[in-house]
Amino acid sequence: MIEINSYGNVTSLKGFVKYKDISLPIHLFFADHMLIDTGPFSLLPDLIPFFQRESFDFVALTHVHEDHTGNANWIQENKEVPIYIHPMSVDECLHVKEYHPFRQGFWGIREGFTAQPLKESLHSRKDKWRVVHTPGHSNDHMVFLNTSTGILFSGDLLVGVKPKGILPDESIAKTIESLNTVLSLDFQEMFCAHSGYFPNGKILLKEKKEWLGNLQADILHLYKQGLSVPEINQKLFPSTQPLISVSENEWDSIHIINNVLKSSFE
Repeated sequence: MIEINSYGNVTSLKGFVKYKDISLPIHLFFADHMLIDTGPFSLLPDLIPFFQRESFDFVALTHVHEDHTGNANWIQENKEVPIYIHPMSVDECLHVKEYHPFRQGFWGIREGFTAQPLKESLHSRKDKWRVVHTPGHSNDHMVFLNTSTGILFSGDLLVGVKPKGILPDESIAKTIESLNTVLSLDFQEMFCAHSGYFPNGKILLKEKKEWLGNLQADILHLYKQGLSVPEINQKLFPSTQPLISVSENEWDSIHIINNVLKSSFE
């Protein structure tokens, strides 16, 4: 089932996807006839009534991951509206994407679709949106800022203030740089693709930046003391997250440690 809520002029669509006894939330948003992300293919039957009912002029994708682009193919075939994404991902969108089995288990398999490259801004019927490149979670990650109201669609920049794991290709250093970029912007209200609506979004992004910075320092300090990567992982993340085993270590705290060390000493 899809839970639909309104926050001012923004409609939030929240769904839950379950795989091996773990349930994960995902949001997509609708504002001024603009759809932000399309949700995963596994939620398509529940999303079709909304897609059919609403009139939207275009789709803005925060990044290419399958939980955000999974229904772009259906929208393109049934709504015939342009779909925008970072230029580096336009070619990737054309093809069916195969992911790690745990990601397919949660989100389904995303079919190919034709996307157009995002530029520096988007214009919906009444509003202008600044397009900001925020790599870290993925190289193509973007956020969208309403320059009049200060509303921010943050994609996966937040997700959680204190992440306990990442995917192997994520970058902690780039995430911190992107957080600094976004924190320099004028906004408060924020819509996160996995955690939903926050009236105090800027405060949470600041807390995440500080937590990641402290985590970086802790990892480097322990490494210089002679601790191995597994020992650092056990010390900083003593409680094993259920998603680590379900994902067969594709999502794991140890990727945080390896990434910090690699970026610090390469």
